[in-house]
Amino acid sequence: MIREDNRLADLPMTTLSCRTCAAEVLVRKASWQQTSIQWDCTASAACLERQRHREKGVPFAACTALSESISRAAVSGELDIAQE
Repeated sequence: MIREDNRLADLPMTTLSCRTCAAEVLVRKASWQQTSIQWDCTASAACLERQRHREKGVPFAACTALSESISRAAVSGELDIAQE
């Protein structure tokens, strides 16, 4: 039996811009510890950290500038947290 995933029903993903490069991603914070991020092609191309990783041939795991932008948005109340 396939269980329906209804996590987005209570708190959908929100568009958020990185304060460093202005890349726009979709974000959802389920808790202070858990964040879901959806990148599209435009955001991936705009991200300065992704560009640096590509140039060096190093795998990209996470963008520290975007992480900081998400944290600031959550602390300021601009980004809601599902389990608060």
